[in-house]
Amino acid sequence: MRKPILVGVLLSMLWGCAVGPDYRRPAVDAPAVWRYETTEAKELANTAWWERFGDPVLNELVAIALEENKDLGIATARIEEFAGRYVTTRGELFPQVGAGAAFARQRVTQDSVSSIPSTRATFDTYDVFLNGSWEIDFFGRLRRATEAARADLLSTEEARRVVILTLVSSVAAAYVDLLTLDKQLDITRKTAEGRKESLDIFKLRFEGGVVSEVVLSQSEAEYRDALSRIPDFERAIVQTENALSILIGRNPGDILRGRRLDDLEIPGVPEGLPSDLLARRPDIRQAEQRLIAANARIGEAKALYFPTISLTGLLGNSSTDLSNLFMGSTRVWSLAAPVTMPIFTAGRIKGQVKAAEAFQQQTLYAYQAAIQNGFREVEDALVDRVKFQEQLRAVGQQIDALRTYARLSMLRYDEGYASYIEVTDAERGLFNAELIHTGIQGSVLNAYINLYKSMGGGWVEDAEKRVPTPPEAPPAMGECVRKAPSAG
Repeated sequence: MRKPILVGVLLSMLWGCAVGPDYRRPAVDAPAVWRYETTEAKELANTAWWERFGDPVLNELVAIALEENKDLGIATARIEEFAGRYVTTRGELFPQVGAGAAFARQRVTQDSVSSIPSTRATFDTYDVFLNGSWEIDFFGRLRRATEAARADLLSTEEARRVVILTLVSSVAAAYVDLLTLDKQLDITRKTAEGRKESLDIFKLRFEGGVVSEVVLSQSEAEYRDALSRIPDFERAIVQTENALSILIGRNPGDILRGRRLDDLEIPGVPEGLPSDLLARRPDIRQAEQRLIAANARIGEAKALYFPTISLTGLLGNSSTDLSNLFMGSTRVWSLAAPVTMPIFTAGRIKGQVKAAEAFQQQTLYAYQAAIQNGFREVEDALVDRVKFQEQLRAVGQQIDALRTYARLSMLRYDEGYASYIEVTDAERGLFNAELIHTGIQGSVLNAYINLYKSMGGGWVEDAEKRVPTPPEAPPAMGECVRKAPSAG
């Protein structure tokens, strides 16, 4: 009994040895605070922030996208793929056992030194056996491969969360863009209608000799200018609807609207320190899992320098007579422990190690770049929110001044103190300012969307729970399907 115990202790000691570097998270130079942090920030990062816009149509569009978006379906299927790869790789750590049976009929030569009677030259052989093999992972090659496969699986899970984060943000942004274009089109149509009324009045005045042809031409030019902008907005609306339709997994088509742009509510500012970003952003977590996998593959490559030890065995029966197949005299068995070790590989293993180390450096830089890009995106979203709001207030004040300017210039024209050029200048400035103001309204809302997207948070996991699980794959053509017995 001592020998098996000694062998077991030795194996357990060697089992803990794995060549290659163990993973340690690299140090991160994170800023202490955001440059544009705000006192109004609240713990909203774990909530379904798109519902805070107060538009049920937007909520429905996000729900449809989470169920039917094709890119998300691809990402979900990739998780199943890498889960299968992980199970396959992990299975190599354990003994592999198989069974088999064989029948052979053969004839041997009778023309040899030892003559064989013709009645015995042809005979049958029957075999049944169990065979097994087990690679003892002394130096951790299989464990490093399993570690890498597990990190690859976790990376694909984070990749799906990246798709969810991008998808929800894109749907909300496209919907806001659509409402922005709707309002700009409405402003343009109302402006064109107003200018058409003015043109009709000037035509009557021109026929009566009250105004010159120059004034009539100026009025018509402004009317035509407003008309020329309508197709541009209509085209942009259709294209935005088509893009949003694809995001929600549908064919291009019309998109239902809920609230108007002016009626959307502000979702609020999520709080969080820069250091929180490492745990809140799935793309950063994905980059780290790729780094973990690349780090493990260095050990997997270095383990090729060391011996490979396996245990193989066979147990069964072999007989020339089927009726005697399971007699004790027909039993066969074998047990072996082959050891192989590379002696000369012409640099093949060295090349694999070098390639693994270089790839680990690439993933390290990619991880660091993902963190820096995350900091930049949050800072950009914060400054967008502040500066777009400042710009919105300034343009709103400009619109008030331009309305006064347009009203007074028309009075001055009617009383003969100003030319019609002054009127057209005021109206043109007011029209352009209203379009710009609407565009900035959309930019403010998109700044909040980008802020939630860039800061990540528990809302991604909450949205992930709304994604349907993939259906079980149907059997391949020709595959045998076992049916459950009927209740009858």
